[in-house]
Amino acid sequence: MRNPERPLGRISIAEHVWDIHFDSESNVIDVYINLLRKKVDAPFPKKLIHTLVGVGYVLKEDS
Repeated sequence: MRNPERPLGRISIAEHVWDIHFDSESNVIDVYINLLRKKVDAPFPKKLIHTLVGVGYVLKEDS
């Protein structure tokens, strides 16, 4: 929410949310993004959470 339309990588998310060193082999960020999508995106026609392959995730309206 603090970085709309700015892509954030998994490492950045893990370090800022949990303040931990991130194991790049872990899928914990993907799991939580999936849970967020179920709550934020699923009930509505406009999707806000987008995956940028090789970069991370971005919060923005569909274009």
